[in-house]
Amino acid sequence: MDKPKKRRHRKRRWIFTALAVLVLWLAGVIVYQTHKPLPPGVSYESPLYHVQQVRFLHDLTYPDPSGRVVSEQQILQRINEIVDESRKFLVIDLFLFNNYTHKGQEFPKISEQLTDKLIRHKQAYPDMDIVFITDEVNTNYGSAPNALFEQMKQAGIRVIITDVDPLRDSNPIYSSVWRTFFQWFGQSGKGWLPNLMASEGPKMTVRSYLKLVNVKANHRKVIVSEKTALVSSGNVHDASAYHSNVAFEVQGPIIQDILISEQAAADLSDGGKLPQYTPGRDLKGEDGPIGVRYLTEGKVYKYALQEIDAAQKGDTLWMGMFYIADEKVLTALLSAADRGVDIRLLLDPNQNAFGQEKIGIPNRPVAAELTKRSKERIRIRWYHTTQEQFHTKMMYIHKPQGESIILGGSTNMTPRNLDNYNLENDLWVSVPSGAPLDQQLSAYFDRLWNNKGGSFSLELSAYQEKTTWFKDVLFRIQKALGFTTF
Repeated sequence: MDKPKKRRHRKRRWIFTALAVLVLWLAGVIVYQTHKPLPPGVSYESPLYHVQQVRFLHDLTYPDPSGRVVSEQQILQRINEIVDESRKFLVIDLFLFNNYTHKGQEFPKISEQLTDKLIRHKQAYPDMDIVFITDEVNTNYGSAPNALFEQMKQAGIRVIITDVDPLRDSNPIYSSVWRTFFQWFGQSGKGWLPNLMASEGPKMTVRSYLKLVNVKANHRKVIVSEKTALVSSGNVHDASAYHSNVAFEVQGPIIQDILISEQAAADLSDGGKLPQYTPGRDLKGEDGPIGVRYLTEGKVYKYALQEIDAAQKGDTLWMGMFYIADEKVLTALLSAADRGVDIRLLLDPNQNAFGQEKIGIPNRPVAAELTKRSKERIRIRWYHTTQEQFHTKMMYIHKPQGESIILGGSTNMTPRNLDNYNLENDLWVSVPSGAPLDQQLSAYFDRLWNNKGGSFSLELSAYQEKTTWFKDVLFRIQKALGFTTF
């Protein structure tokens, strides 16, 4: 072999060896980052408590019988009241909290209003510890400071931007590349690219977009004071102001468990110690008929599957859900339908995202699959959205005999939300059949399912277009590769 051929051979062998080492390295990163130990305190399950009362709240946007769009708002009003009533501490953890919108959009300035309220409250009670925990999406992944957070900081409110990098990766192929080559550069810098999340928001850097595609989040929604705690599916976010949501409020020792889980979120960013809960003499109902547990991350998954599997013929399983895609949940629902459980799913059509049109993934392919595989025993309707989302994340199993079960909070029924990738939080509730809370949940779903007093829901056929097969293929490719936003 002549020298030029030898050189070419050595060069090809070197390239092949380098590529093989790179592939092995990326494979190792994928394996480790999808199976590494969870940070301390993540995936938390509280003890079972018994209380006298759990309060149910909801937001609903819908066309009334005349066609006028109506928005019923209960959750933000209660958040404002919790702030006003607090005297010792407030810990607020919200995924979305900003006033960024697309050009031409107008929404109520709810994030600015809550910011102003928190600042006034801190000024009125300067010794109170007020902590605001949130996700880096609100700083456009480091592209620009959030003016609302800066105002809070100046007023003495602690703002903690959660560092979610220690969590496991749900987008493993991309994340292995991002962790190997790009994460070391950080996200700070002057943005110059258009903001695809909100065109009126700050411009973004290339590094911020690279971080965004990594798709990890502190997705929790909870407001807790020394007196009460509210676990919600809703954000205080201008572009989300008209979304339909649910929330549950509870008092008592479970507050300390919520603070323990929030401490785990704060510790990801060295956020310091959070306030501690001290039971007051005025708190009652710690031995009531309603069972409650506070769950985060994978523990929500555990109880979702456990309760679906426990449902029997004669029970009615209602689900109001923004996203549903997890294979184990789908399989459990099909098995429950085979056992004779009456299953009714009210789903968001995945049509709108803050004024921008979506293509219906994942819910429309999933709805088609469940309908076919259950031979239409699983009944599905679409929430009648206009420009907003049916952002609810709740399962309710009504049991005519015994204890009905409620599971509600931030958690969609998707792998990213359930399987220890995002930070999530739900409240599990066991309530005697026929009790006021049980009646409230039954009335809520009956109203929406049967369009009582408004156009709340539509038949399955309303969104099952002829192109569903294409969306099904795209959905399955996304799930297999992890390239999803749901």
